[in-house]
Amino acid sequence: MIRAEGAGMSGDGAPRTPDRLRRRASRLLSQLTARSDRLINEGLARVDARKWHYAVLASLQEYGPGSQAELSRRSGIYRSDMVGVLNELAERDLVERAPDPDDRRRNTITISARGRRRLHRLDQVLDGLHDELLAPLSPAERDQLVCLLTRLLDHHTDQHTDHRTDQHTRRAPHAPTS
Repeated sequence: MIRAEGAGMSGDGAPRTPDRLRRRASRLLSQLTARSDRLINEGLARVDARKWHYAVLASLQEYGPGSQAELSRRSGIYRSDMVGVLNELAERDLVERAPDPDDRRRNTITISARGRRRLHRLDQVLDGLHDELLAPLSPAERDQLVCLLTRLLDHHTDQHTDHRTDQHTRRAPHAPTS
């Protein structure tokens, strides 16, 4: 982030960003997201990785083997994009595909030993990138920020899920149930 822009001042000391814009959390989150994405994508590219590689490997390490559909749900990667991500990971021997014993039409994806080592390396890379992103914050402030962002995301994710459930059951949102 350009310090002058973040402070609402241009390089010559003249105001650059109106206060009413700097007070909008949505705008601040949007601007920080753009900078964060650029930092993370560029940092991962330097080690020949993408954020989707990390998401799939982390999901497999934490929750164990899964189908493409399960990995899509766990990681937030669209199912149509998951095939490409898994192809990239398989080409690098970071995951293994095997026919699902319960349903031969689908594959079960497992993280390989090489994938676990790669995940550990990506954790280190991301730790450094997050240190850069969150440099002005103390460790306590970083923890607080993550807690607040998680709370907001959980709230809006739950709200979205509730709305979809309401649509599915053909009830209006907040309709009383008997």
